[in-house]
Amino acid sequence: MAGASALDVLIVSLGSTSGLRAADEELAQSLRRAGASVAIAASRPPRPLRTLALIDLAWARAARTAAEAELGRRTVAAVIYSSTTAALLWPRPGAIRFDAPSRGNRPGRHGLWQRPVERRRLRQASLLLPWSEGGLAEAPAPARRRDRALVLPVSVQSTTEAGSAGDGREDSGERQRDIAVITYAAHPSKKGLDRVLAAWRRVRAERPSQAAEELLIAGAPAEQLQAAGLVAPGEPGIRVVGMLAASDYRALLRRARVFACAPRREDYGIAQLEALADGCLLVTTPAPGPYAALPIARELDSRLIGDDLQSALRSALDDPLPDYAARAQRALAPFSREAVDRLVADRLLPRLLA
Repeated sequence: MAGASALDVLIVSLGSTSGLRAADEELAQSLRRAGASVAIAASRPPRPLRTLALIDLAWARAARTAAEAELGRRTVAAVIYSSTTAALLWPRPGAIRFDAPSRGNRPGRHGLWQRPVERRRLRQASLLLPWSEGGLAEAPAPARRRDRALVLPVSVQSTTEAGSAGDGREDSGERQRDIAVITYAAHPSKKGLDRVLAAWRRVRAERPSQAAEELLIAGAPAEQLQAAGLVAPGEPGIRVVGMLAASDYRALLRRARVFACAPRREDYGIAQLEALADGCLLVTTPAPGPYAALPIARELDSRLIGDDLQSALRSALDDPLPDYAARAQRALAPFSREAVDRLVADRLLPRLLA
């Protein structure tokens, strides 16, 4: 490993969302547990811009500035660029970790300059670290040879045990799930919040005896959703909880019976995996993209997967499979912190430092 004045691994973190920042910190901790010295070069958020092409350019420049600052002050053995956007203007080659390449999530004019630069960077990278097999499959064919790629999931941990004590919500040793449905809508259109709301309103109208049931919307402020015409102030059965600290959001997952979403494209689905980890039933529409949670959810209960969200919500609320949560925990074993730690120690770190 590196000496006192040097560094084994520098993670260049785009950090444009809380999920990306959490994933970078998880990777850094995993590398440290494997014995490596690690630092995170965090990009400074740029000012808001109008188009995705300009937004990506601003974030790529911010990532380059953050990387140059760290590389200029110490010797670094290996660099991991967290996302293809962080690598677009890199100051030196390195490994690239990504959920999905821009050829999938930046179609047409939205990725006019990003896609060709990304193809070059993926070919030049010392190692590709896609979050999922689906993410690797979306990379250009010349870049995805197995000798230069390692699928490295973002670890997902259950917080049920850690959060189950002392809040007065236990019932016969198990937490009472007093929230009917929860959804995460940081990008309402991409996440299909309109479709979730339409299905929920129909289901609620069918269940007058369950008038107290609520759909909670996290990840977006009420003012934004009201301005978009998605929700009305004080609408019965719908409560917007807005942006929350991770611990507060996971506490709501532990109280929810169902997590519902209808993404128009899904690059990974970390929110869905977290919901499964904390014992929610997952109701979702299929979606293009490397949707890692989709095959798991379909195997757990195929009734809850499909374009008919109304029917899926009814099944989840009125006829849940009793062993769903236990089977979900087993299905999530490859995403556990222990499993990712083994990948990092046995397969990633030796290749980074070779």
